[in-house]
Amino acid sequence: MRHKAFVLAAAVAALTLFSSSARAQNSQGPDLNFLNHNRPILDAHNCYPYNGQWGDRIQRALNSGFPVSIEQDLAWYVDPATGKGRVVVSHTPHPTGEEPTLEDYFFKQVSPVVERAIAENKRDQWPLIVLHFDFKDNQDPLLKAVWQVLGQHEEWLSTAVKTNDPNHLSPIDRKPILVVTEESDEQQKIFYDDLPVGARLRLFGSAHTHPAPKGMSAKESMHWEATVSPEELIGEKPTNYRRWWNGSWYAVEEGGEPRAGDWTAADNARLHALVDYAHKRGYWVRFYALDGFAPSEDQGWGNAYNFGSRAAVVLRWKAAIAAGVNFIATNQYEALAPYLKQYAKELRPVAVSSKK
Repeated sequence: MRHKAFVLAAAVAALTLFSSSARAQNSQGPDLNFLNHNRPILDAHNCYPYNGQWGDRIQRALNSGFPVSIEQDLAWYVDPATGKGRVVVSHTPHPTGEEPTLEDYFFKQVSPVVERAIAENKRDQWPLIVLHFDFKDNQDPLLKAVWQVLGQHEEWLSTAVKTNDPNHLSPIDRKPILVVTEESDEQQKIFYDDLPVGARLRLFGSAHTHPAPKGMSAKESMHWEATVSPEELIGEKPTNYRRWWNGSWYAVEEGGEPRAGDWTAADNARLHALVDYAHKRGYWVRFYALDGFAPSEDQGWGNAYNFGSRAAVVLRWKAAIAAGVNFIATNQYEALAPYLKQYAKELRPVAVSSKK
């Protein structure tokens, strides 16, 4: 009996400790497990048409598996005939008016996925889609119009309550879509600061990344970014609004993708140090953008993020998956997807026999 009492007391103590730890984590930072159990997902880079071409990118991303992050670059187009503006998906801050609207290109295409998810109600699998905004400029009409578009779909969105203390992170209510945006202070003003306490946050910004010191040459800046400590690069704590870190690959390999050489143990250690520190702070982590292709394989991707070959980028994909990068951005959606699926399969719990 004494042994059983000891075991029971130990179990109660462990449960109490776990509950206290969980409360402490909730008060200090975001619940990283909210997003795919804090495991990597595909971030479908530049997932929209260019000049009417490559219009199948959203369907390609959705067909690559869930959860998936879909990047939409946004601009503001004003019709000269009517003077009315609209939010369009554009690779440039100077749209022509031929670009699709955010409503037509994104929300209408994902609607069947979202409606099916709501009907199935498998909340532990939500969010299925991360909608990632890259604004081409930060003018007020664009930001306010995006806020209104999101309001029309708020029942689909993972939201959190604005508290009276920005350092108090309220829990995110799971829905099929999670919306994130980047670090602009102009965006924070519209999407967070101007909201009353008690309003629901429809999207979440990224942390400020510390810039290179002024006066450095381009070469010196690249060296600084690849060698500065994670503590200095990502100095601030998460807030109720800022819950992820958007990392350039220049912070991993000096000169980024175009100047990358062999993937080394030192590069791998640098990647792990950045991810581990960001996770310790309480941030989800994204790195952009990891491509590897020959010129004949280019599908409108360009060479800004190209390691030059499939073999070279696969090494980085595997390293990013192993390091726990939450959003692995690439233009090669279908090529990355099998590595993520294999990783998820390897992590799947093994069934244990109940036979005595």
